[in-house]
Amino acid sequence: MLPPGSEELIARAFSEDIGDGDHTSLSTIPADAKGAARLLVKADGVLAGVEMAQAVTAYFDPAITLRIYLEDGAAVKEGDIAFNLMGPTRSILQVERILLNFMQRMSGIATLTHRFVDAVEGTGCRVLDTRKTTPGLRAIEKWAVRLGGGHNHRMGLYDMIMIKDNHHDFAGGIPKAIQAARAYLASTGKDLPIEVETRDLDEVEQVLATGGVQRIMLDNFTPKLMRQAVERIDRRYETEASGGITLATARSFAETGVDFISVGALTHSVPSLDLSLKAL
Repeated sequence: MLPPGSEELIARAFSEDIGDGDHTSLSTIPADAKGAARLLVKADGVLAGVEMAQAVTAYFDPAITLRIYLEDGAAVKEGDIAFNLMGPTRSILQVERILLNFMQRMSGIATLTHRFVDAVEGTGCRVLDTRKTTPGLRAIEKWAVRLGGGHNHRMGLYDMIMIKDNHHDFAGGIPKAIQAARAYLASTGKDLPIEVETRDLDEVEQVLATGGVQRIMLDNFTPKLMRQAVERIDRRYETEASGGITLATARSFAETGVDFISVGALTHSVPSLDLSLKAL
């Protein structure tokens, strides 16, 4: 399902790209010309953004029709055809880059997410994204994470109290920060989960002594220390591993018994999947 605000995002994308007109297409393609193109997959991965492509074409020109062969979340390989576009040639040319920009970005995120999910398969650990997203594209990028088999962490600052290291340093320590957060929730009537970031086993002990949270983040722990922390927490709270986790190390963290691993790289430094729109 398209995230809220997608139509506004699509409108901005067209305004940015077309300006006062696609003068190349207007000057070289007759107004009544009809054409067709195919979405060609040029690398192995996970396809994402098909529904977004439908929204892009419907917004710009409802006369464009799609014949879809592969759905969002499909495993794809080089040479696959995701869909065909048919309609006014000028319109196909004008939607081409915007459609590809969304799909390549989303498919890259979905592909990397799926690789992390595969890396921790069988451990019971779930892969989370972060807030390290492209400004204005967070909902789209987090949608792509879900299509790749991952799970979304908080969407923003508004749907969770997440007491990170700077928060508890400024607040005077972990116990004071947790107590202040719980008092805030009681006074405002808000029902939000509380997560606390910890940097070592001593800070884990401070959270356990204070209580009143839902999740403990274990940031930049080694797998050995993480296993100790997870055993000490003993399922009293959810646990989340964070900090520089890669495909090469993901399984070693997941095997510590941690409930989640959060991976900023899913959205902040992912390569796009190579896709191309070619005339038929």
